[in-house]
Amino acid sequence: MKSNAEARTLSVHIENMLLERNLRGMKTMQSALTPGYVLRAAKLLLPLRGCVLIGTGFPVAGTFETDGPVGAIALYEALAAQGAEPIIVCGLPLSAELAKDYRVHSIKVGPHPARGQEARDALQRLRPELIISIERPGLASDGHYYNMRGENISAGAACFDTFLHYASCPTVAIGDGGNEIGMGNIQQALSTLDIQASVTECSELVIADVSNWAALGLIAMLDWLSGRDMLAQLDSLAVLAYLSARGSVDGVSRENTLSEDGLPAVAGVDLLHRLRLLVKAH
Repeated sequence: MKSNAEARTLSVHIENMLLERNLRGMKTMQSALTPGYVLRAAKLLLPLRGCVLIGTGFPVAGTFETDGPVGAIALYEALAAQGAEPIIVCGLPLSAELAKDYRVHSIKVGPHPARGQEARDALQRLRPELIISIERPGLASDGHYYNMRGENISAGAACFDTFLHYASCPTVAIGDGGNEIGMGNIQQALSTLDIQASVTECSELVIADVSNWAALGLIAMLDWLSGRDMLAQLDSLAVLAYLSARGSVDGVSRENTLSEDGLPAVAGVDLLHRLRLLVKAH
């Protein structure tokens, strides 16, 4: 029988593993979160059998970055394997590319007066049991979207914040820099960073050096809780190649490469293997 203490200990190990590099100060922000957040988020995912909305897609250089969609697809596959009905929510051009192979709900790009209604209509029709946001730009206090360079990217960003705002179900958000949806949970701590932080909140926030890696951490926790090995089914390099063929760019270099936030694909592959070993050791 797996105890709560064992689960929490593993969760903290995963949380620390996801922040080893402290690329954008998220390790420093970790103290603003109550330990065990990976476990709490995974427990929200574990019982799902109905609709789950997974918002992703950060606009970069007229297209989308690799960080976010890789993790979204990993979560999509893991949730589908346990019997849920995931739907990826994103804007063009990502939505058009993913719709060829996945269930997708496309949202309008750029500022528009019907943002709230767009979310309310979708929530009423889809009736999600959970909403996940992974590496989606979050609204700053001035109502605009910003990247880590402090550039206003509102014209190229679709609004997913309203989905969390109007949700009647729990929400999980993943980010790695402070300008993503969900970072409103640690808004005071983020004031120490030189960024335009997001103020959008969520039920459970999961932070990592790379947002895609937080998805791997959540799936690792799910594997431990369920006794499955869904991480073994993931091929993140193949997903990166899939996205690259459809126009993705690295969010740091802005080049069409098989990398995540300036790090080679092998870094994510190595983390996946280490997470599997960690789960087996517990």
